[in-house]
This record gives sequence, structure tokens and C-alpha cells, in this order.
Amino acid sequence: MEKKRVATLTLDDGRSIELPIIKGELGPDVIDIRDLGKLGMFSYDPGFLSTASCSSAITFIDGDAGLLYYRGYPIEQLAEEADFLEVCQLLLNGELPNAEQKSGFEATIKQHTMVHDQLARFFSGFRRDAHPMAVMVGVVGALSAFYHDSLDINNPEHRAISAHRLIAKVPTIAAMAYKYNIGEPFMYPKNKLGYVENFMHMMFGTPCEEYVPNPVLVRALERIFILHADHEQNASTSTVRLAGSSGANPFACVSSGIAALWGPAHGGANEAVLKMLAEIGDVAHVADFMKGVKEKKYRLMGFGHRVYKNMDPRASVMRRTCYEVLEELNLSDDPMFKMAIELEKIALSDQYFIDRKLYPNVDFYSGIVLRALGIPTNMFTVIFALARTIGWISQWSEMIADAERRIGRPRQLYQGATKRDFVPIEQR
Repeated sequence: MEKKRVATLTLDDGRSIELPIIKGELGPDVIDIRDLGKLGMFSYDPGFLSTASCSSAITFIDGDAGLLYYRGYPIEQLAEEADFLEVCQLLLNGELPNAEQKSGFEATIKQHTMVHDQLARFFSGFRRDAHPMAVMVGVVGALSAFYHDSLDINNPEHRAISAHRLIAKVPTIAAMAYKYNIGEPFMYPKNKLGYVENFMHMMFGTPCEEYVPNPVLVRALERIFILHADHEQNASTSTVRLAGSSGANPFACVSSGIAALWGPAHGGANEAVLKMLAEIGDVAHVADFMKGVKEKKYRLMGFGHRVYKNMDPRASVMRRTCYEVLEELNLSDDPMFKMAIELEKIALSDQYFIDRKLYPNVDFYSGIVLRALGIPTNMFTVIFALARTIGWISQWSEMIADAERRIGRPRQLYQGATKRDFVPIEQR
């Protein structure tokens, strides 16, 4: 029998407590601090940088080694070998599907791609120039007003139906948000098309003529979806879990995740890369810009990562995809791409950036790819939300089924005024 491991915390007043040490399948050990309350104390950890808020079996990240696994499968293998709906099944169910399971899942998703006709009227309540993410927050949250038949979160079948609906309908809603923004008619989904092809048809097709997706571009967008499908307990996923801990319905929870993703510190990184490149202006200015970065004059976007202290494992896949797309579209001489390559070259050879582990991350390349695909910058975060929906709903479903689930209630370190008596207004 394995000996129980503990960490002993001793206070300056002589009191002490033994806290269990929990070993994960991968990654560092964790000190279980749930009994700290017995000492009348709790921990202080702004940003939850050293706190595991849950136990999960979905995604593993080792930022020092540059590893990202979905259910144990390296992200590089999934991005090269799998399609997005296979990855959806993996994240939801824990295993890759066999041929029969895959076919059945694809058929189910296709049955749910259309949205309720009344939902389409919601769009007319938004200004045409509304940010598509504002539209996404509202319309995805409104799905719970239309699909009452699957809102019992304690029913596994209901949870599965809600997951299928979200995976199927979010691309439709995302494409509708784009079409509404540019003043073009909505395009209905086509069940004969694959998941990514169908989204591109709804985004770029018109009633005037048949839209035929380019397979190279389809595969590029599919990789973007796979690479962004889940990323452990990031800000938006933690938001979904926190909202879900109260018993809120899955549509409301995913809407809260979309709102959190909208923050520029989370979902707007690839858009920030393009803005940076536009400000640099020309490949001839890159060296001066990088010198300015070292002098703290400019911020270098798309390099380094909150989690990865080594190469972002998604970046190498996205880099190859970037080359493939630009070659397919005869854009290899694209000025922004040339600037990006020069930035990368300097960052990977200059000791200043090497010492600070400022390697290119997935956002450095994905913005260039999305731009080449014809997707406007205000839709970049929408694409991110579309891809991350499967991660959010998988994490939500796992949390609901967890026997240790409790409503989220973070504590605080209070540093405000101590008790004081009310003073009538005439005496102030």
C-alpha cells in the first residue's frame, strides 16, 4: 500500500495542519488545501496561478516542455491526422471514434445545423456595425429560450443533446453574424458538406452562385479549429465552469465563455499580431522594431505565452499551414508574411529573445492564415469561439458529472475600511 503523502503547514503560533498531496497522472503534484479552513485561514492566489480549481481528464499542458495533449493524444498528431468532428468526439467522450461512431456523430451534427427561424429575427435587433462577438454573446445565450427539451443538466442524455446542438449551431450563428455585419443574406447550411466546408459555404457563399470550398483552405481552417478546441483551465473555460457550477443551462454557460474570450488579453491575440505588422509597415523596418522591443518602446505580439515557456506545440503546425495557404493563394510575397518571417528569424536567433523564451505562438501565424482565407479581423475571435465551443461544453459536462462539484465561491483578502458607524448627512 502506497504511503500517504502530506505537506505540513506550521503557523507562527505553533498550530499546524497536515495537507494531503495528490498525484496527477501527468504534471506536478498538488497540495489539497481544502482543510485550511480548520485553522480559520485560506490561501491567497491572485489569478489562480498556483491553484487547481478542478480535477479534469480532458486536456494536459506542460508549458516547460511545450506539450499539449487532448485526452492523452499530442496536439500535433491530431492536427495532422484527425478531422475536427473526430476531435469533438474525443474531447466529449474520452476516446477517438471508430468508423461507425464517427459516421453516426457526423449525421447527428448535420441534423442540428439549422437554427430556429425565429432566432434569425434576433439579428435585426442589432446594429449592422455591431461587433460580431456582441452578437454571438446574445444569440448563443438565447438558444436556451428555444430548446427547452434538453435543459435538465442532471440528465446525461440532455447534456449530450445540448452539446450536439452547440457544436452544430454555433458555426451557423457565427456565419449569420458575419453576413448580417456585411449586409448579405443568410446562407442555410448544406448537409452534403463536411463541417468546415459547410461553415465556409455559410460564410462566403451567396444565393447568386454555387460556392465551392478550396480543399487546401478547408484543411487549414480545420487545423485552426483543432488547435483551438481546448486549452485546459484558461479564463473562458474557467468562466464556463464557474457559471455552470451554479446550475445554469449550457447555452448560458457557453455564452459567458464567449464574453470572457472577447477580452483582448484572451481571444484577441491574433488580431493584435496583424495590428502590430500593420504598424511596422515594411520588412525593412523589422530590425528597428525589434531593437525598439528590446528598449521597451514597443510590445512584441504573438511571441511568448502565459503557459508555454518553450515552443507552443500548436505553432509549428500553424506555421506549416501558413506556408501551404499562402502558396495555394499565390501570396508568398505577401508583405505581412514577409514581415512575420523576418520577426520570427530575429526572435529565434537573438539571445535577448531566446533568454526570455519569446518563441512564436499559435496566434502569430493564425492571424495571417485567417486574413488570407478572407476572414476579417473583427471575426477572428468569433472563429476562436466557434472552435473552443467543444472544449467549453466538454469541460462543462465533465464538471456537472463530477461528484465533488460545488458552486464556485472564491474567497478574498479584505483590505477595506474596518467597522465604522453611519454619520447622518448633515454631520459629514
